[in-house]
Amino acid sequence: MGKLTILLGGARSGKSTLAEKLAAKQSERVLYVATAIPFDDEMKLRIQIHKEQRPHSWKTVETPTGVGKAVQDEIHSVEIVLLDCLTLLVNNLFMEISGDPDHPDEELFSQALDREIDGIVTLIKSFAANWIIVSNEVGLGLVPPYPLGRVYRDLLGRANQRLADLADEVYLMVAGKAIPLHEIALKL
Repeated sequence: MGKLTILLGGARSGKSTLAEKLAAKQSERVLYVATAIPFDDEMKLRIQIHKEQRPHSWKTVETPTGVGKAVQDEIHSVEIVLLDCLTLLVNNLFMEISGDPDHPDEELFSQALDREIDGIVTLIKSFAANWIIVSNEVGLGLVPPYPLGRVYRDLLGRANQRLADLADEVYLMVAGKAIPLHEIALKL
C-alpha cells in the first residue's frame, strides 16, 4: 500500500491546487482521475482550464463513477493517483441512481457508495502508488432543506470518514491553508 493523503475543505478552499502541487512534487508519473461531467459551457471551460494547467506528462482518466475499474489498467504505470474529486463522484453516483428526490432510498444510495469506495480502497491497498484524494467537507454548513440533500451530505461525510481512517495524512483546507488534521486529531 502506498501513502494516502486526503484533502478536505469547502469550495475554492485550495484543495485541488494543493493536490496538484503535492502530486507534482512527488513524481512526474501521475494519473489524474477526473470525475467532473461537462454538463454546461461553464463546466466545460473549467475542465479545459484544469487540463491545460496540468503537466503534459500526467495521464488523465475521466470517469464520473466506477473509479476502481477505470483506474486498474493504468495504476501499474504511475506512482501517484490524484482523484479530484470524491464530492462529484458521489454526486454522479446519486444522479445515476436517481429515484424520488423527496423520498430518497438511503439504503440504496449507501450500498452503491460502499461499492464505489470498496473499489477505491482495494486499489489503494493493493498497489504501491500513492493516492491523493480531494473531497468537500459539506457538513459544516446548514442542514439541507430537502431529503436528498441530507442523504447526500450524510453519505459523503461517511465516505470522507472512511477514507480518512485509512489515510496517512488528512488536511482541512481553509483559505488556501492546509491544517494537518492527522497531527492534531484526538487518538482514541
